Amino acid sequence: MPRKVKLILNPMADMGRAWKTANALRPIAREFAGELTWSGTVYPTHAIELAKQAAEEGYDLVVAMGGDGTVHEVMNGLMQVPEENRPILGVVPIGSGNDFAYSIGIDQKPSHALAHALKLENVKALDIGKMTDDRGHVEYFDNTLGIGFDAIVTIRSHRLPIVKGFLMYLTAVIQTILLNHNPIKIKVETDRGVWEDQLLMLTLCNGPREGGGFMLSADSKNDDGQFESVAVTNVSRLTMFRLVPEFMKGTHTRFKQIRMGAFQWMKLESDRPLYIHADGEVFTSFGSNLKNATFEVLPKALRVIKG
Repeated sequence: MPRKVKLILNPMADMGRAWKTANALRPIAREFAGELTWSGTVYPTHAIELAKQAAEEGYDLVVAMGGDGTVHEVMNGLMQVPEENRPILGVVPIGSGNDFAYSIGIDQKPSHALAHALKLENVKALDIGKMTDDRGHVEYFDNTLGIGFDAIVTIRSHRLPIVKGFLMYLTAVIQTILLNHNPIKIKVETDRGVWEDQLLMLTLCNGPREGGGFMLSADSKNDDGQFESVAVTNVSRLTMFRLVPEFMKGTHTRFKQIRMGAFQWMKLESDRPLYIHADGEVFTSFGSNLKNATFEVLPKALRVIKG
């Protein structure tokens, strides 16, 4: 059992209903015998600061309570401290997609997830992705990083306040196919080789799923020391609509327009700005001028409580 636990709650998760969910979890938290403190985020990137501070204050376990964005920020905070001082990461899924929680087998019921995290059982070291852009900015990602199509889907999903969960992402997918069908020329260099193509989408996968139900890389394991890349070449809008249900089922790999590959490091060069999301958080949006970035796998860089 951990000695010191920090719970980091995103009150805006689940369309603002996270406060109510957290209140229902208080009896479970009160049963914890060690030192347990709550912190709520009040602005974007706040969870990064809170997690880093918790690590520096000697917390053994930091629990991200929210969606994939909250987990992403907490993980980025933990990755800013030396590995020997890095607390264990726990996850209580209270978000729209909860794809990272899915990838590590966490119970989707928040009460079960918190009770499990406080027992500190089934702790495993997982791989983490590291992106460095052409300005030297570093961003870590734990599940998927998308370039092009699914990054624009992420941008559009954040502008849909009425719908939530998988329906939110599906609505954004349809909008993106209709309004943002713009392939870009990308040169890809990895530890396995070099290739160039016109791409609508390139996603780097540590876990199998994104967007609350799109199985982009069903066989991905987040502890095997490598990531998988999923590329969609320059296809028509009609073909993109045809591919959507295939991505939902994970059967898209049988199409010749899908290019799959494994890598440990990758370098990208593009002829036009790259729109990027990291774990569902927008990294670059419309108006960006980022055209080059590098990516690497950090094997077993973070200890995580799995389900």
